[in-house]
Amino acid sequence: MSNIFRKILVTCALPYANGSIHIGHMLEHIQADIWVRYHKMCGHEVWFVSADDAHGTAIMLKSENLGISSNNLIKQVKKEHEKDFLNFKISYDNYHSTHSIENLYLLRKIFKTLNEKGLIKEKKIFQFFDDIKEIFLPDRFIKGKCPICHAENQYGDNCEICSATYEPIELIDPISVISGKKPILKNTKHLYFDLPFFSDMLKKWIYSGVLEKSVIKKTEEWLKTGLQSWGISRDAPYFGFKIPKFPKKYFYVWLDAPIGYISAFKNLCYKNKKLNFNELWNKTSDYELYHFIGKDIIYFHTLFWPSILEAVSLRKPNGIFVHGHLTMNGLKLSKSRSIGLIKAENWIKCFDSDSLRYYYASKLSNNINDVEMNLEDFVQKINSDIVNKLVNLASRSASFLEKYFDKYLSDKLSDIKIYKYFISKGSIIRYYLENREFNLVVQESMRLIDRANQYINEKKPWKIKPKKGNNKLQEICTIGINLFRIVMVFLKPILPDLAIKTESFLISSLTWESIQNPLLQHKIKKFTPLYQRISYEKINELINLCK
Repeated sequence: MSNIFRKILVTCALPYANGSIHIGHMLEHIQADIWVRYHKMCGHEVWFVSADDAHGTAIMLKSENLGISSNNLIKQVKKEHEKDFLNFKISYDNYHSTHSIENLYLLRKIFKTLNEKGLIKEKKIFQFFDDIKEIFLPDRFIKGKCPICHAENQYGDNCEICSATYEPIELIDPISVISGKKPILKNTKHLYFDLPFFSDMLKKWIYSGVLEKSVIKKTEEWLKTGLQSWGISRDAPYFGFKIPKFPKKYFYVWLDAPIGYISAFKNLCYKNKKLNFNELWNKTSDYELYHFIGKDIIYFHTLFWPSILEAVSLRKPNGIFVHGHLTMNGLKLSKSRSIGLIKAENWIKCFDSDSLRYYYASKLSNNINDVEMNLEDFVQKINSDIVNKLVNLASRSASFLEKYFDKYLSDKLSDIKIYKYFISKGSIIRYYLENREFNLVVQESMRLIDRANQYINEKKPWKIKPKKGNNKLQEICTIGINLFRIVMVFLKPILPDLAIKTESFLISSLTWESIQNPLLQHKIKKFTPLYQRISYEKINELINLCK
């Protein structure tokens, strides 16, 4: 692996501020956090930001239903989101909101530039209108049959079954989600961004190494069918930022949401005076920029977003890392469809954060395949891998050292070969971590732990009587502790809580450099359980909390 110092900004897609974080959302934040923690372990300068996506009709309607202002709603939700991320050890350097002074400033500045360059056009269109609620309907508030594959119960902008994108008026048998009635078509004016203008740039950009092959393939399909101008305005009533000089018009949430990446960093610059905003966002920046997103928002990030950045002469991302959905029994976990709504706050009442981080890591790779969640499999995997294998290696080795050697490790390794073998696996582990193949990190780590436990079993320390001048027992257990330490370095980005407990137990930091030299003539602490076995009864407890 290269030792070249890197400067990196990492973002996650912005959670919507109309409800709680569930474990489906947490998949992305955990994936990104593991990657961030790995790069920080490597000594790189890494900044990790996100924000609440705090605008839109859904927020306006929910606040009305709750009898509070939209401002109060988004403030409450942001506090809840920040608590959830803290509980799962998501190491954000800044978690902001799109309803902020920085976002308003940048949004207006970007819009002004787009307008001056002739990239904004006003069009008269027909749009669905709910005449019962007297409101123009955003895409997500219309459902019907997909005009392409005829799948039922699809939203007004894209189909979750065939991934087609379309205009709401193309839906078959449309229904208003708000009133449940058929909407009418009504004349209105909207502002459109000239996305087709950037077709040639996008055709080159998608092959520049920023996208995985599967994502390139999907983006190619949209480019081949021809890009359409992109609507960036919404009619009042709406919760968001007003468009200057366009009465009763608001910026569409999908314009100000990605700008939230920039404004979250700008806000961080106010908090950390060592950071330079322009140094990161200018076109010649030597910072790397990476977005972690779900596959349902590829279109916005591979077409719309880079075009906006190109138009206003800001740098584009170095990589867009796309993951699949979290599913249970084959069904996508979805807040809007009320499937599998296991809230993050309920999860943490029943299980710890490391367990979910490890389970996700064991299934996450750098492709866009969905990740299937099975709670019985989850319990079995955590108990088998973390308790029976990983922590057991430390426990069984430490017990003899504590009983006979005052917790001291030996002054030499009796088998340097196995230690060097474990160290040699560091390069492939780092390759897997860099490339977000966390499932392979877990697989390789468990293979090593199995090998370490096999070594202990073969040496049978329980049969060796400690004798004065014969430290064979101490040396066997010293190897066990050192092999445990190496694997914990590999798993540190995935298991931050266990890593902290391990560092305390070993009285030694878990770093890439530290394992180059084994711990010898070193006193460890009295072993206390590093991780508790989890019970199947907790599954029912969790399910009951979700009812």
